[in-house]
Amino acid sequence: MVDLTHYRASPAEQERIANLFALLPTGGRVLDIGTRDGYLAQRLAERFDAVVALDLERPDIVGERIVCVQGNVCALEFPDAHFDAVLCAEVLEHIPPQLLPQACAEIARVTRGVAVIGVPFRQDIRLGRTVCAACGGHNPPWGHVNTFDEARLTALFTPALHWEQHTFVGRQQFLTNAVSVALMDLAGNPYGNYDQDEPCVLCAAPLVRPARLSLLSRALAALAFRLTALQQRLAAEHPKWIHVRFARAAV
Repeated sequence: MVDLTHYRASPAEQERIANLFALLPTGGRVLDIGTRDGYLAQRLAERFDAVVALDLERPDIVGERIVCVQGNVCALEFPDAHFDAVLCAEVLEHIPPQLLPQACAEIARVTRGVAVIGVPFRQDIRLGRTVCAACGGHNPPWGHVNTFDEARLTALFTPALHWEQHTFVGRQQFLTNAVSVALMDLAGNPYGNYDQDEPCVLCAAPLVRPARLSLLSRALAALAFRLTALQQRLAAEHPKWIHVRFARAAV
């Protein structure tokens, strides 16, 4: 498992977590979807009676009130209305687009109270994308295959749940344009986010930075960078994350 100690301790991450927790109730049973290192599950155990920590591989988290399970958000093995609260943050942006409606339907199905969702807000997933050396496919940064705004989140969770409250966290000004994207693709995306832990979204091979760049690749990438920098200077800032508290819709 990747060591997230420094990431969790950063001011930006602590702000994001505090913002998420401000939307959660206390007491009862909570499901933590995509628990990863278990940091959020341990924090949840301080305010809930029981915590179910779920990930694609069974996590190993120490905690008196924590139960660790292997599972997939697209097919949750829990009864309807089983949890008082569901927390799903840094997950839905990774779900294959064709499975995203099913994942959201499962979250809505297993909560009898609230579901708190955290996703990047209007992320431009063309920035920092990579080329897989194994299959040649283009990869968005960090495996983020979905983008979200208020309208999309509303469509994914209603009418089963209703939008009760939302907050924004962080600020960003990162976006690009079609010309820069095309130029960077022609260059082979040599300066993409190859240091990420996530593998290729198409073939699951590790992403490897190109060892050598031709003069043409360097020139195309440099032009793409300049155009993107100009775009960002002209663009307005917007929030980095959106956190939404959905509640069970009245029958």
